[in-house]
Amino acid sequence: MTTAPLAGRLDGLLFFPVTAFAPDGSVDLDAFRAHVRAGVAAGAAAVFACCGTGEFHALTPEEFRDCVAAAVEEAAGRVPVVAGTGYGTALAIRYARLAEEAGADGLLAMPPYLVVADQAGLLRHYTELAAATPLDVIVYQRDNAILTPATAVALARTDGVIGLKDGHGDLGLMQRIVSAVRAEGLDLLYFNGLPTAELTGAAYRGIGVTLYSSAVFCFAPDLALAFHRALTAGDDATVDLLVDGFYRPLVELRDQGRGYAVSLVKAAVRMAGTDVGEVRPPLSEPAPEHLRELALLVERGRALLKEAGA
Repeated sequence: MTTAPLAGRLDGLLFFPVTAFAPDGSVDLDAFRAHVRAGVAAGAAAVFACCGTGEFHALTPEEFRDCVAAAVEEAAGRVPVVAGTGYGTALAIRYARLAEEAGADGLLAMPPYLVVADQAGLLRHYTELAAATPLDVIVYQRDNAILTPATAVALARTDGVIGLKDGHGDLGLMQRIVSAVRAEGLDLLYFNGLPTAELTGAAYRGIGVTLYSSAVFCFAPDLALAFHRALTAGDDATVDLLVDGFYRPLVELRDQGRGYAVSLVKAAVRMAGTDVGEVRPPLSEPAPEHLRELALLVERGRALLKEAGA
């Protein structure tokens, strides 16, 4: 059930900051604050703290709470802050309450840990989470948490559930979900949550999914915002130029290593001038040759912006 205030505030490019770590492996809150502050100043429409790109899986509850609180302080009410939550139902509720204490505006509910549940189990998990917190919940569909249209309709009827973020990439299924929810006179916010969502942005817009998360915004907000403007305005020439010359090669580079959807982004943030440290195990740093390719790609993307006059 879509309700204010969060649902009405999520409009624009969504920023999923990386979590900064010091050389000794501890959370570096000063660097994290600088990263969030820069993203908000650059024009992020919302901050999704401690989610997938933010290595939610690698944070202790105490670190999670401190990072969410820091993001809330840096956003200072200018944009909403949504915090990740996950694992089993009991832990998801615990993280939800920590996020509430830290001042978050909502939650992104990531798939339950490890198990492959049936639809009844998934529905019970998300409804119990929503019932346990006053924060609005966005359900993240991917991996072991793929919803049927009927389950999506049930979630749309659930107080506190306001949205569905799709990281699965089955456009046929998403069209059926959108149609089923609409046919019942219900409403959900829908998000394209695929890694490097810009690559599929035009396809998702075709079924009415306009919101998306941008990993590129973490390290090249100028590129991400220019693409978002072009996509929103129907500037197909600029969209195609950036997809062909920057986003598609970036996805091909990302696919060269496991965990690159996080570690490559974090390396790019360091390249851009904010020392956010390395990823925590079990993730690994990108290979040196891939970092060199990444730097060249960012340069090429900016050259394409000049060519397009964007």
